[in-house]
Amino acid sequence: MNIKQSHIVLDTCCILNFYASGKFSGILEAIPAQVAVTEVVRSQELMTLQQLENQESEGTIYFDKVVKEGLISIVDFESEAEAETFINYTAQMKDEGESATFAIAFHREWAVATDDKRAISFLKKEAPHIQIVSTLEAIEHWSKKSNIDSATLKAALSAIRVRARYQPPRNHPLLSWWETAMK
Repeated sequence: MNIKQSHIVLDTCCILNFYASGKFSGILEAIPAQVAVTEVVRSQELMTLQQLENQESEGTIYFDKVVKEGLISIVDFESEAEAETFINYTAQMKDEGESATFAIAFHREWAVATDDKRAISFLKKEAPHIQIVSTLEAIEHWSKKSNIDSATLKAALSAIRVRARYQPPRNHPLLSWWETAMK
């Protein structure tokens, strides 16, 4: 995985997938760029992580831990232009998390990690210069960089499929890699 920008902003879906894998820290450490999450996504994310764990605090504590360790930085709007773009994107997309992620990526020229088809289509139209990375690209990169054995990889992918309810689309370039790893 070659990230051309200095930073990559994670959308909610990728955070959930990485967290569900049980290998959240390792995946974040393997990403060859500074990983960021918008304040909008963070505030929504903590509730979703809590639901994943069926406990009120474990997901929140773990997310806070990776932030304190510097594996994820929390970013917010730094200019009126970013805030205005966020409002415009929200009006079009009807999703505040994706809109905040894309507005910041657009203005700072950072890469984005998302799996949402509608969001990807929107971003390609609005900002074709922004690199888009998928869950599978990040997981494949982590598995190669960290020399993950096949049993650990299969367990992580199975957890993503079950806990985060993620299934790669039929046209995903890494679908055959996923299928082979799941055997």
